[in-house]
Amino acid sequence: MEFTRLLLNSGKEVVIANLHTPQAIWGRELRHYRKAAGLTQGQLAERIHFSESLISGVETGQLPASPEFAEVCDEALTTGGSLGRLLDWRKGRSFPPWFGKWHDKEQVATTVRTYQPLLIPGLLQTDAYARAVLRGDEAAVEARMHRQAILSREDPPPPTYRCVVDEGVLHRPIGGTKTMKDQLEHLISVVNPRLSVQVIPHGMHSGLMGGFAIATLEGGSDVLYAETAVRGLITSEQEDVTVAVERFEAIRTEALPLGMSIELIQRTVEEKWT
Repeated sequence: MEFTRLLLNSGKEVVIANLHTPQAIWGRELRHYRKAAGLTQGQLAERIHFSESLISGVETGQLPASPEFAEVCDEALTTGGSLGRLLDWRKGRSFPPWFGKWHDKEQVATTVRTYQPLLIPGLLQTDAYARAVLRGDEAAVEARMHRQAILSREDPPPPTYRCVVDEGVLHRPIGGTKTMKDQLEHLISVVNPRLSVQVIPHGMHSGLMGGFAIATLEGGSDVLYAETAVRGLITSEQEDVTVAVERFEAIRTEALPLGMSIELIQRTVEEKWT
């Protein structure tokens, strides 16, 4: 959230939300609909069972509105769902600017190949696992779940998705026992002719340099997404892409075959997460 600091004549500094951020604009829309309904903030609070202080903070742009808050406000103020639809601005800001470029390529890819040494890849994460990874950022979780629609769409057909994860991913506790159990069972359930999951066993292998993904676009060109400590890098430079493709194939060769990978995932569920 963006704020402006003002110095009053008394010497006291106050902080107010910038008036033209999407969050502040949404708050003013809420205030417009509330006043049109002839309600005070206190009266609206009684109807929707949210605090008056929250309503005040949202209307001034200092606090964000959740989808649940927008839904009950729409119902109480008979807006026809306008406030809920206006929250769509958050979807556009749920990805860092650099990731948005990869997201666009991912959405139109015909094939996606990914190797992940630390976490289940985003396209295969359950809601609970993603929420733990994203530390409860609901807008980011919602955006991640929305990304996954490419794997179940009908037109155009979903991309072929080839995933390899390090065995350590199966053992890393993310979100607790139930979250891990559900996540690994989800991995098993999504496997189909267009989607494979392989596990590379503990030890030295070609994937120790870090995670990455390769999107193949219509026409055959490839785009590389490589993870770093501070951001993801997206490039279509042929030299970089070629190295990444060769590394992915080396990693996949060292990984267990699909059937053995599924057996290992199931065994891990039973021995560690049940």
